[in-house]
Amino acid sequence: MLDGPLLARWLAAAFALTLLLAALRPSAAYFGLTGSEPLTILPLTLEPEAVAQAHYKACDRLKLERKQRRMCRRDPGVAETLVEAVSMSALECQYQFRFERWNCTLEGRYRASLLKRGFKETAFLYAISSAGLTHALAKACSAGRMERCTCDEAPDLENREAWQWGGCGDNLKYSSKFVKEFLGRRSSKDLRARVDFHNNLVGVKVIKAGVETTCKCHGVSGSCTVRTCWRQLAPFHEVGKRLKHKYETALKVGSTTNEATGEAGAISPPRGRAAGAGGGDPLPRTPELVHLDDSPSFCVAGRFSPGTAGRRCHREKNCESICCGRGHNTQSRVVTRPCQCQQRISQRKYVCGGVQTPQPRDRGGRAMLRGQAGPGHLLSAQRA
Repeated sequence: MLDGPLLARWLAAAFALTLLLAALRPSAAYFGLTGSEPLTILPLTLEPEAVAQAHYKACDRLKLERKQRRMCRRDPGVAETLVEAVSMSALECQYQFRFERWNCTLEGRYRASLLKRGFKETAFLYAISSAGLTHALAKACSAGRMERCTCDEAPDLENREAWQWGGCGDNLKYSSKFVKEFLGRRSSKDLRARVDFHNNLVGVKVIKAGVETTCKCHGVSGSCTVRTCWRQLAPFHEVGKRLKHKYETALKVGSTTNEATGEAGAISPPRGRAAGAGGGDPLPRTPELVHLDDSPSFCVAGRFSPGTAGRRCHREKNCESICCGRGHNTQSRVVTRPCQCQQRISQRKYVCGGVQTPQPRDRGGRAMLRGQAGPGHLLSAQRA
């Protein structure tokens, strides 16, 4: 059992997912990046103990609501999949917003304040959380890690027989049904609750829209005498890109008093909305992210983010936006790279020369983020 300080360091290494949320309605069912309780990130391999009790303890450590805990206990593979979904959602959120003023800060106090408001960023957190859970569950079914689900069922008997030989489809039907029940339907009388539930469903629908059919031919000399096909989910990175686009085009359906601007607004019908019965439903029937409040600038440290002072930026990409008009500093370092490499077969090794090239680097001495390799100026924003 980990002691307090060691556990704190372990959680920080797990991408600072403290996952603390305050002041949520007790009847709501939330999970992941929108969880209503502190979520202890479990090791992806459980401690060796009685199989009949291991997953029960894992579900209890997740501090789920009563219904969620009951669903978790039904299958020994659920707890591990829930942890995987949270981690996957957090990483994708941080990747998609790495060049933005709000870079998906998940530290407890910032995230807790953010989730109390109906910002676009809040909508994205709900969608990416439900999408991550749907994706992880469907993959867990096809990987054989679940007891109550397996591969996606073939549409007919012929494919059903060839399925065993040709491939195993991701079980989206089971995962989407599980997620909708796990998150629960909100009261239709509460606009904020309906907005949150709507954004949860957007995450599930984006997963469904990305399903691809993969086929394989079987026959003599490359002929396609028999073709087996199975459904496969798109990589989660593609799901993140689609949700980021929906974030950028999110629809404002109403407003509460915005503490960031001091202004208040009324419900405004979104573009392309199909009104509900009586024309009183402000939510769109299309799978678009919706929000209630205007987002703050995120430029300076406050309740919702640590601000952008000291952040790294790229001159050709986002310095003007991230630095918020405060200017930026440029720093460089000299890096030795291998060049003119020759293979010496007799010695079974490569021999390389060296070349020194200047490489931009930020003030704090941190290296570039993964996925940002290539030429360009790495800058840091000046502190206000």
